[in-house]
Amino acid sequence: MTQITLRRPDDWHLHLRDGEMLRAMAPETARHFCRAIIMPNLVPPVVTGDQAAAYRERILAALPEGSGFTPLMTLYLTETTDPADVAKAHEDGLITALKLYPAGATTNSASGVRDFDKVRPVLETMADRGIPLCVHGEVVDPEVDIFDREAVFIDRVLDPIRRSTPGLRVVMEHITTKDGADYARAGGADLGATITTHHLVINRNHILVGGIKPHYYCLPVAKREIHRQALLAAATGGEACFFLGTDSAPHTDPNKESACGCAGCFTATNTLSILAEVFEQAGALDRLEGFASLNGPRFYRLPANEDTLTLTKGAPVQYPPKIETGEGPVTVFDPGFPLHWRVE
Repeated sequence: MTQITLRRPDDWHLHLRDGEMLRAMAPETARHFCRAIIMPNLVPPVVTGDQAAAYRERILAALPEGSGFTPLMTLYLTETTDPADVAKAHEDGLITALKLYPAGATTNSASGVRDFDKVRPVLETMADRGIPLCVHGEVVDPEVDIFDREAVFIDRVLDPIRRSTPGLRVVMEHITTKDGADYARAGGADLGATITTHHLVINRNHILVGGIKPHYYCLPVAKREIHRQALLAAATGGEACFFLGTDSAPHTDPNKESACGCAGCFTATNTLSILAEVFEQAGALDRLEGFASLNGPRFYRLPANEDTLTLTKGAPVQYPPKIETGEGPVTVFDPGFPLHWRVE
């Protein structure tokens, strides 16, 4: 096969940042994707419907003229989130989901949840109205090894939340372990899971062997090869509960290449070429459309996109190694192998 046409894909987990970074990043996603779930972890975070509306306007203003890209906004769940504001923002079409960050789990997560009893009224409102909860699934406990945070989160936090809030629709974002994949596929219709492009490509050796590679450092951190293989099987296996969420997270090179480098891989520019290569190697090109274009809308109860996108296989595609922004250069994720699939 040298050509494949898909319904235009969506990105169900995306960081666009704000200001000069937003103006540089929005066109990179809008070039190939029709919609994206926009992360709310700005400084300060997006916590109310009015703030989500204002952020959406800034995103739309940053898009190229004539772009058909639709940002799907989320609210940052805090211990003081107002259930009534959540309900109204959803009714008004301002938001699509809420995002749960355990406090301190990742970039700009200091406002996240520490006491889950305090957000129970919000979760019950969400369950009643079918509003999805997008979860960063890691515990923040100094006694838990960073490579075990996801599995422990499932046992300590996620499973108890789902049991105590029947009907709550949950997306396990950027799963990184076999434990996460197994839990997602056993969770029923109210549970889905996103998988990033980079976690299909790298394991923890890519970050640490031969010197520390800061542009492969992300949170949740990449795990052992057995977990990458489990994610690959989940993404390419045709199961409806798994769908694409790139977690593309731009940071300038000085912020990545420092004594305390930021977590995040920037993949928006070349994700579709990487995915086509990965799915072809797995003998699953016929399942790429389900993962990238169909399973996500189905979970979010939105129609699949009507327009299409074609990838053609040929000579290696050359992507820019960096995207220049008003804040500094951002390095594009390097998968470590040639990309032969070009987005037409």
